[in-house]
Amino acid sequence: MKPALPPEAFQLVQPRYGRASLADVLPSVLAVLGVPGAVDVLGLADQLAEVRRIAVLLVDGLGWYQLSTAAPYAPTLTELAADARQLTTGFPSTTPTSLVSLGAGAPPGAHGVLGFRVNVPGTERVLTHIAWRDEPDPLRWQPLPTQLQRAAEAGVTVTAVTRPEFEGSGLTAAAYRGGVFRGAAGVDELAREMLAALTAGSGPTLVSGYYPDLDREGHLAGVGSVSWRAAAAEVDQLLARLLDGLPPDAALLVTADHGQLNIPPEHRWDIDEDPRLRNGVRLIAGEPRVRYLHVTPGATEDVIAVWRGILGEAAWVVERDEAIAAGWFGPVPEEHLARVGDVVVACHGTYAVVASRSDHPTEAKLVAYRGPYPAAEMMIPLIVRPGTGH
Repeated sequence: MKPALPPEAFQLVQPRYGRASLADVLPSVLAVLGVPGAVDVLGLADQLAEVRRIAVLLVDGLGWYQLSTAAPYAPTLTELAADARQLTTGFPSTTPTSLVSLGAGAPPGAHGVLGFRVNVPGTERVLTHIAWRDEPDPLRWQPLPTQLQRAAEAGVTVTAVTRPEFEGSGLTAAAYRGGVFRGAAGVDELAREMLAALTAGSGPTLVSGYYPDLDREGHLAGVGSVSWRAAAAEVDQLLARLLDGLPPDAALLVTADHGQLNIPPEHRWDIDEDPRLRNGVRLIAGEPRVRYLHVTPGATEDVIAVWRGILGEAAWVVERDEAIAAGWFGPVPEEHLARVGDVVVACHGTYAVVASRSDHPTEAKLVAYRGPYPAAEMMIPLIVRPGTGH
């Protein structure tokens, strides 16, 4: 099944940092919970008056344009989404960048997790953020305090609930340090652990939850596939369980890290099969929809010319400075600049640049991808539902 998307799903969307972005969710939640200095950018206070406990669930891959595809299999989600607000994620619209934008309450340029894969400056290493353990040191690589830390320091009871295997990872430390970790392997366990953490104490409480399976099935089988629909039904079960157990002085917020697009095989270039795309390129980072090219000295202009000639209107191919000046990452401090490639390639439409040998072997064979700035990937929902006592 290939979900039909309206033309506006392919329009380019600028991140709304500081106004209506994923990075603004937790600062606004902290303001509702009374954390000093937190700013309610999203204006949640009126809707959440007297709320003392808040659960924030991030459903990986549940972009705004995936809501209608999920609707036949997710009635609870559909009912909740009727009042959802539109936010943008950050750029690149990819899981590790977005998780840290949520957790740190900051745009990607500030927190430094600037893509799915990035070069570790001064080395030949390409760091895959989802496989990151303890090197580089997460406290130096992502130097900002997390919103969970800020909340905990203000006396809020803070818990992060996610897959057990994520405990101790570099990405978990970058996004969620400051909270008590609870492992939860499936929908039932995730609902149980989130509700247990939400109701454990009597004071202000923040619980962050994460559900990855919708994204996984989209990548492997495609948005709208049979397994994707089954994962959407699981999301619905999770939401129903959480709503059923929500205390009257609590609220559930549901959001996402990005959307996804199914990419047809004929819309893919392979860096490892086309030597023209390799000329002058020292290291390849990023992912199929947003590539970072680290080039040999003096080769930048030639690399840009070749890639523009091959990809044409299918991608935006620019020098790092142009991409940063355009505001996609938010302000980028000097120490984070080299994590972005010398050349940035952001794909348009349903195009991608795979690397069949350089990346993980399965990555070039995935059905759906995410990463750049079309609305289908950038736009995400924010659902706000207070407990029944409100």
